Amino acid sequence: MSRMLCQSICLFGQKLVRRRSLEPRDGSEGRMARCLNTLDLVSLGVGNTLGAGVYILAGAVARDIAGPSIVLCFLVAALSSVLSGLCYAEFGARVPCSGSAYLYSYVTVGQLCAFITGWNLILSYVIMNVASSVTAVAASVARAWSSAFDSLIRNHISQVFKETFSLHVPHFLATYPDFFALSLVLLLMGVLVLGVRTSALVNKMFTGINLLVLSFIILTGFIKGDLHNWQLTEQDYKLATAGSNDTSRLGPLGSGGFAPFGFGGILRGAATCFYGFIGFDIIATAGEEAVNPQRSIPLGIVISLFVCFLAYFGVSASLTLMLPYYQIRPDSPLPQAFLQVGWAPAGYIVAVGTLCGLLCSLLGAMFSMSRVTFAMADDGLLFRGLAWLHARTRTPLVAIVASGTLAGIMALLFKFSDLVDLMCTGTLLAYSLVVFSVLVLRYQPEHNISKNDRTQDTTEVDPEVKASPLESVPEGIISRTLKCLCNPISTTPTLKSGQIVYGCAFLLVFLLTILSLLLALWPSQVFSGDPGFTAGAVLLLLLIAGITYIIWRQPQNPSPLPFRVPALPVLPVLSIFVNVYLMMQMSSVTWAQFGIWNAMGLAIYFGYGIRHSLEENSDPQLPASTSQTLHEHTPGAESS
Repeated sequence: MSRMLCQSICLFGQKLVRRRSLEPRDGSEGRMARCLNTLDLVSLGVGNTLGAGVYILAGAVARDIAGPSIVLCFLVAALSSVLSGLCYAEFGARVPCSGSAYLYSYVTVGQLCAFITGWNLILSYVIMNVASSVTAVAASVARAWSSAFDSLIRNHISQVFKETFSLHVPHFLATYPDFFALSLVLLLMGVLVLGVRTSALVNKMFTGINLLVLSFIILTGFIKGDLHNWQLTEQDYKLATAGSNDTSRLGPLGSGGFAPFGFGGILRGAATCFYGFIGFDIIATAGEEAVNPQRSIPLGIVISLFVCFLAYFGVSASLTLMLPYYQIRPDSPLPQAFLQVGWAPAGYIVAVGTLCGLLCSLLGAMFSMSRVTFAMADDGLLFRGLAWLHARTRTPLVAIVASGTLAGIMALLFKFSDLVDLMCTGTLLAYSLVVFSVLVLRYQPEHNISKNDRTQDTTEVDPEVKASPLESVPEGIISRTLKCLCNPISTTPTLKSGQIVYGCAFLLVFLLTILSLLLALWPSQVFSGDPGFTAGAVLLLLLIAGITYIIWRQPQNPSPLPFRVPALPVLPVLSIFVNVYLMMQMSSVTWAQFGIWNAMGLAIYFGYGIRHSLEENSDPQLPASTSQTLHEHTPGAESS
């Protein structure tokens, strides 16, 4: 298994060489133009993240799922994103190329898992509706932008479309085709075609406006808000019902107070609020176009996540302070909140910020989607025509047009609420694979085919051969196995230690999935002390702790990296658990949609990708050092 990993890394190194050495027709150097500095990457990360989540999703979650405790929902979601973000930062510094989680999975767990990751990433960005790819995000954000603009002009657009194009369709489709959202996707597709410099400039301009508006919202909320809105009772709900002409517009009360829907509501809200932090991975996706990527990618990811958490926390707190959660309108919560506190004109400022934020989010989603599509096509897993680059702008023109068209169709037909959970599921899967990749790759050996290493490997195996013939075979096997697991001979990774980590990591994922399923489906039985459920949870925790200890005892690769995830293996294990647990909060309908999308992807993979892939048509020779392969063919390596 370690040798297969080594071959994947070698193949990846050869692909880097091919990408960097391939001369474009116009004679310019490199496949894509490296012109994005740290500020550009931070702007892309913040702009792509602070969109529908902060302006639209916060209202829907606060009204029906979590109430004022939405601030805790964003805190839990931020924790999951930060844990994954640190792993993205290490991999982004290690292999700064287009492809993001898809590329990282390719290096670590192989082609099939990488295809599934990339396919779901494409989904996350294209619909925000079908799985976990760039396409998913674009469609849902386009819908959100259309909804926000429609609310600003008193719903004239939706009324016209409903009267003209009203559809009798299944519940998961929109009640009317949103041609405005389609037009917006096509417009931004044109901006991306103009080149990465133009896209970055447009993004920075709208991100700046968005941050100014968010600062205004947060300050206003703390000035005009009322702490009583975090302590609402049934009496307050009755007064609101009596004073409302349309009680159907009121949300549920729950039990009142700060967390009206309990701890379960906080967890369900966190699973949905995770959508708000989807977007920072655009920084890793843009690795092939970044200047000094080993430094700028980790820095950009960390700064972006910190800024986004402050914004989400502040805006959600301000919203629930200004307005009782059951009176929030999910489609346009913030303008309504300002109307409630007597600052109606401020609603127009919020609307402008909403449009700018959603525009940046949509632009970033389409940017990421096209880059992942390009990377997969360049490897032969998708149709190779999608990897064609424009000779002057060095942008993946065909990938942009294809992914933009798909996103536009999704935005035209699907509802915003249906897109969110599906996209979150796929993105959580992609994040988990990145974390898994970091955990495994850190413990893999150099694979130097030298006399010293061969002697070292032989020394480690020799006790098995030279064991006393009088010694009991079972005792010898058990003793040597335990010694190898808990007290390795070598201080640097070997083939055996790499295989141990690989196997333990897969077992960890399996056990964490069972534990998450147990906690998601039967939480009351587990925490109430039911003998069977509680004993099962405790046993799983002990097994997870034991396997984590075994991984911790294995030697790590000492090769220097620009950024390293701290607290291995605890932090990756915690990240995988949080991600998987949030995935278990999704409905059965979401999982059915997720399965259908992946079935379509696997049909493409086995019908086309596996026969045309770079790996299938290459016979890589193992390099002298896998870390050397990654280092030598990384931009900036020559100068370092």
